[in-house]
This record gives sequence, structure tokens and C-alpha cells, in this order.
Amino acid sequence: MPQPGRLRQLWFRWKALDLPWRKQWLRGFDLAGNSFWEFKETYGAQRFRRIVKYSRRTHYGDIKLTPQWIQWLRHTRSDPPTIAEQQLDEIRQAQLKQLAAAADARWAAKPSALDPPPQPEPTPQLQSRDPAANAPQTEPEEREGVRNVAAAPNQVKARMEDQENVDKGRSKGEKKKEKTPSPWDEAKSQEWQPAPWTPKITRRRG
Repeated sequence: MPQPGRLRQLWFRWKALDLPWRKQWLRGFDLAGNSFWEFKETYGAQRFRRIVKYSRRTHYGDIKLTPQWIQWLRHTRSDPPTIAEQQLDEIRQAQLKQLAAAADARWAAKPSALDPPPQPEPTPQLQSRDPAANAPQTEPEEREGVRNVAAAPNQVKARMEDQENVDKGRSKGEKKKEKTPSPWDEAKSQEWQPAPWTPKITRRRG
């Protein structure tokens, strides 16, 4: 707030005196240079009216009143706010803005649930020390298999004979299992009957 000159300060003090013949009394200022006045609307009124006179340096579209002076104008506050009280309120609001900005920065630094998860880095492919392992194949595996069969016919013959022997053994085993007689058939052919049951005679004691 720009400080007024000495003559203007004396004039404000003179206007702030509660003299009985006056119609208006000066009650205070805000940090923007607006002055607040109190007066009686009619003779014998129980409550004074309160008004504000805006500073000539401030445009009407830029005028903003503090909550303390608004409460005083609406008669919800009896005493007008002092300059020191208004300065402390401005310091408090500046600190609140700094704390809010710091809280927003901490919140923005935290990972959000809407963000996609970080993708893992691709692992580099391990290279073999054997140079022959990385060499390209000259022929596919199918051709190599045909080539090996043509190179070793004796081995193929031996494998086929072993397979035939195994198949023959399996067929013989199945025939033997079919020829084994069943004990139930033998029991049916014989004329066998179970012996009759004879109870034992028990002696009386005593």
C-alpha cells in the first residue's frame, strides 16, 4: 500500500474523529488504498450504514475487497480490520499457495495407476565361443538324414531285422496266452461237489 503524505495523514486522522456534528466518519483503509466510512442514514437510526470509497488509481474492474472488510460492511464484524492484520493475512495466503504448489509437485512425481507399466529391456543374445555353431547349415536336416541312410545300408538292415524279431516275439507271446487253459473250464468238466456241513457237538460244562 503506498503511504500517503503527511498532510493527507492529518486529514485522515481528522476525519476519523467521532465529532457529533459530522455525518460521516472514517473507519480505515485496505492495502489497495480503498477507504471505508460509516454514517447515519436518518436521524435516530439505531445502526450506522457502512460504505467503501474506491481509490482513484484502481480501475473498477480490478477492485477486490478482502474478506475482513466484506464482513465489516455486512455488519458481521463489529471492529474494522487493521493494516497489520491485513498484512499478516496476505503472508498467510502466500504461504498457503507455496504449500499447495509443493503438494501438487509431490503428487505429480508419484506414478499414476493410469500410466502403463514400464517395459523390461530386451536381453542381448548370448554368442557362442564355438565358431562352428554360428556357421550356416549348407543342407537341411531332411537331406542329411537321407544321406546318412544311403551311406549306411547295413545299419538299416540290422534295425529292420531287430524290429521283425521283436514283432515275432510279441505274436508268439500272444499265442501262448491264448492257449493257456482256464481253471474255471476244468472245474466245470469234473464232477466235483462240496462236502455237506456237519456241526460239532459241544459238551456242557459243570
